Amino acid sequence: MTIGKTPRIVILGAGLGGSIAAFEIREAVGDKAEIIVVNKGHRYQFVPSNPWVAVGWRKREAIEVDLRPVFQKKGIIFHPEGAARIDPANNSLQLTTGEALTYDYLVIATGPELAFDEIEGLGPHTGFTQSVCQVDHAVAAGTVFDQLAANPQPIVIGAVQGASCFGPAYEFAMIVDTELRKRKVRDRVPMTFVTSEPYIGHLGLDGVGDTKGLLESEMRNRHIKWITNAKISRVEAGKMFVEELTEDGAHKADHELPFGFSMMLPAFRGVEAVRGIEGLTNPRGFILIDKHQRNPAFPNIYSLGVCVAIPPMGKTAVPVGVPKTGFMIESMVTAVAHNLKQELSGQAPTHEATWNAICLADFGDGGVAFFAQPQIPPRNINWAASGKWVHLAKEAFEGYFIGKVKAGKSEMFFEKMALNMMGAHKLKGE
Repeated sequence: MTIGKTPRIVILGAGLGGSIAAFEIREAVGDKAEIIVVNKGHRYQFVPSNPWVAVGWRKREAIEVDLRPVFQKKGIIFHPEGAARIDPANNSLQLTTGEALTYDYLVIATGPELAFDEIEGLGPHTGFTQSVCQVDHAVAAGTVFDQLAANPQPIVIGAVQGASCFGPAYEFAMIVDTELRKRKVRDRVPMTFVTSEPYIGHLGLDGVGDTKGLLESEMRNRHIKWITNAKISRVEAGKMFVEELTEDGAHKADHELPFGFSMMLPAFRGVEAVRGIEGLTNPRGFILIDKHQRNPAFPNIYSLGVCVAIPPMGKTAVPVGVPKTGFMIESMVTAVAHNLKQELSGQAPTHEATWNAICLADFGDGGVAFFAQPQIPPRNINWAASGKWVHLAKEAFEGYFIGKVKAGKSEMFFEKMALNMMGAHKLKGE
């Protein structure tokens, strides 16, 4: 840091983690630092609502926020053109315009790159399956889903090998079931759930509470068949080729699944701007961090969210990643904000995120909720429950979170109060 110069904090990414981080860091450091956000595009998307968009329950406009006026109000400089490459050795990043932007501290919150290309025929762009990972994908999926409802055919939904985000796959399968019943065509649509997980409800977390029993029961009640330990070989127009493995990784069966509509969550990897930088990322391009969310090789670089490297829970027959849930990400945000405040005051960072998980999985007419403290076992709290209240809670949370973004706030006072009552703290030692 140059003496006499206002330190500059650059935040790369403005999704769930990056946008909230910008607000919380601004609140934590005040006028002691210049804050700049770099992101591809100027619109925030509330990704958890994408499954609703794909069945027509939400319009994209309802789940998007124009970040430009929000950041301007908070005194945050915004570059919506995105970054091409970071240069950590020189404390700079190159924007897609070619402009170089220097920083004193960098917070990487890019989210992932979607690795559709790793499986032949996968994905909405050059393949035959749909996605709900981005709102554009969800809108496109909605068009194909309407065609399926008008001409009923089999459906395949799930998550491929290497995926780390399983909750939305379960949500979407149940939501599709609910919507097809509303349209009175469910009886003409066989459904199969295909997942790399070793069992239903594993979620990349070795389960939370009785998620195995709860989700298996939901699947049976909704007449959804499933294949676990599944490895997708390739996808063709209207057909998916799946190899099913045993628990010890031996070949068990081959499946050729016909479909008129398929939504498969892909594996994730780090974005091109950071991938392959020695000391910064692991082989998949995820950011290496210590317990304070700092990169060990470049300690002025922090990271949070889905782009953070977390080792798999354990050995599985098919590669299964670890999800980064919303509350877990928010705990990372708080740790980063507090640690940057300490650094600007000349202190060593001491704060650690709890990595607790609170999740509401909506099924349209019900759902499953779980609380894991911490997210990664062994846990102090390991709880799951189901009921119609989950759908209502998810709707309420959607409105609350989008409202936070529009207001430029990371946390409302009553949110902190409610979380404290639950014992769901964001920082260790609170």
